[in-house]
Formats: sequence, C-alpha cells, structure tokens
Amino acid sequence: MAGAAALAIALVALNACTGGGTPPVTGQAGNSPATAAPATGTAGTSTPGAGTPGTLTPGTSGEPKVVGRVDGLQLPWSAVYLPDGTAVISERDSALLRTIKAGQLGTIGKVPRVVPGGEGGLLGLALSPNFATDRYLYAYFTAESDNRIARMRLDERGGRLELGVPEAVFTGIPKAGTHNGGRIRFGPDGFLYVGTGDSQRREQPQDPKALGGKILRITADGRPAPGNPYGENPVYSLGHRNVQGLAWDSAGRLWASEFGPDVNDELNLIVPGGNYGWPDVTGAPHRSGFLDAKVVWPSTATSSPSGLEIVNNTAYLGALRGQRLWVVPLNGEFASAPVSYFTGKYGRIRNVSLAPDGRLWLLSNAQNPDFALILDVPG
Repeated sequence: MAGAAALAIALVALNACTGGGTPPVTGQAGNSPATAAPATGTAGTSTPGAGTPGTLTPGTSGEPKVVGRVDGLQLPWSAVYLPDGTAVISERDSALLRTIKAGQLGTIGKVPRVVPGGEGGLLGLALSPNFATDRYLYAYFTAESDNRIARMRLDERGGRLELGVPEAVFTGIPKAGTHNGGRIRFGPDGFLYVGTGDSQRREQPQDPKALGGKILRITADGRPAPGNPYGENPVYSLGHRNVQGLAWDSAGRLWASEFGPDVNDELNLIVPGGNYGWPDVTGAPHRSGFLDAKVVWPSTATSSPSGLEIVNNTAYLGALRGQRLWVVPLNGEFASAPVSYFTGKYGRIRNVSLAPDGRLWLLSNAQNPDFALILDVPG
C-alpha cells in the first residue's frame, strides 16, 4: 500500500505538559457581547463553571492520553471517517487523499484542479450525512480562480477506494496566499457549514453579500440553506477573519475557532446573523453591534487555533503557532478557562477530529515527518 514504507506506529505516554505565554481570557455572557475576565486556567488547572476554579492534576482522568501515532503524511489538513473506521485525510499541497486503516497508510488518489499555494490547496473534508447511500465526499479546495467546494463519490471496488469525478457544488469564495478559510462540516440540521477567510480583502467580512470572512450555511447541492438570516443568501454569520474550526456541543450550539491578527485569537459561539467584528474589532471589546468572543488568546504565539472538536461539552482546539492542544470546558453558552497540553511536543496541530471509536485524532504539521496522533480523552 502506498506510503507504507514511511509508516511508523508508536505507543507513547503523556508526561506533564505546560501552558505558557499570555493567559487567555474568557467571555462570561450568552449570545450578547460577553464580559471578559482574566482566565484562571493554566497548565494543570481548569474552570469547570464560570468563575469557579478547579484543579486538574497531570496523570488523572482529566488528561488526554496518547495511544498511537502514524507517520508518513505531508501537510495533512483535515480528516473524516468512513463507516468502517477508515480515516480519509487531505494533504494540502500534494492534493492527495490519504487513508489510515488498521494502522496502515494508503492513498486513494489526487483531487484534480487543486492549485496549491501559500495557505491554499486541498483543505477541509466532509462526508455526506447520507454517505451509506450516495457515497459523497465533499472537499474545500483552492482552484485557479477561487476557493470552492466539490463533491465526489468514494466507491469501493476490489477492496480499494476509487475517487469519482468531482462535481463543483459551490464556487466563487475569494482566494489569496493567506486567509483562505477551508473548514467544512455538516451540522445536526443536515446542512453544510463553511468557514471562509477574508482573503486579505478587509471590506468583505462586513458585507453580507460577499463570501469572504463568513460562516456559510448551504444545502448538500450548494444552494443557500432555508432559514438563513439574510434570506436567499448563503451567509450565516459575518465579521470573521479566518475561520478554521467548526463544531457543535451537545445542545446543538455551533462554536468556531478563528485566527486573530497579531493579537486576539478567538473561540466564538455562533448565532445566526451574528457579527463577530472583523476588521473593526477583535476579541471581546464589548462594542455595540458586535458579538464578543467566548475565549480570547491575547498572544497569538500561544495559540493560532485551527481544528476544533467538541467531546462531552469540552472543546479541543489544535494550535498552530502555539504548538499545543487547548482544552476548553463548556458550560452552556459559557466557556471556562483553557488548559494546554503537549506544548512544543508535537509541532503545529492543524486538525482535531473525533473517530468512530471515540478517540481523538490530531493532525500535526511538524514537517519532519507529519503525522496523525491518536488520543484517549476523558469520558
């Protein structure tokens, strides 16, 4: 199988990990602008309820445990899981779809018409909610003139997965060397949510008619989803700089991670029609007309949050520049103080996703080589 020579699986144990840098702040309100307060969570501590500090001691049940690692990837960006547990992983620059099944690394094929460059390339993946019958894999990628979403069938023949011809379902998302967004996920309502970046066009995020700097909500065929806040318009929320993570809590609330400029990375609670401020404001400035972030990392050196997953009402965020995993307990519409793990140990964490067996997968862009890390998390 392709890439098997580069494959290595190692079982490792987590030693104590630490946070560092400027502590994050947490928003303490619901859907209205939050009131920010200094975070009490540093390495080894958390805040289970707003303003109620608690202790998380390394080595207890609150700590993620590394149980596996698969090497041989190159700039992995996103992962989804087939019904049999096979992981399908996008590689940004090669435009390859890779697989990991039973610890073996393979390749399905190359997605055509991907034009990588800078932060662009083959980015987010999502499986159709009806995959068992339609076999559709959705991909967000950078093309010649735009960022777009295409779907393609993943059929199995002779024990091998074969990639069908891509069908573009949504086009025209602005592209640039940076700020291409790229995260896509089907929500509990069956619609596809799309995180876009401002593509360095600062006029786009505040314009509800533009696609840049938004979270979009569309049907599986690429049309604006019914019930969107601006009518026959795919825009679901606006005022974003570069959305990188999308996930839902147990009550169906949507949360999103977002890069700040040189300050104020964000974890946001997303509401329909909500305006999250960029480029007029960042973080949680309590400015009328804008929604405050629920968690703000004042120093992007400690975060640059990319992939996001929520398990048991706990948000797990991969940090690129911060090279760590941030863990944020959620309590309804409130976010408690983040706790960091693996600081500097596994490189730039691009993606966090939940596998069917309940384990959390991290995709690292350590580049020597890149790899998938498999975790057990507290139940």
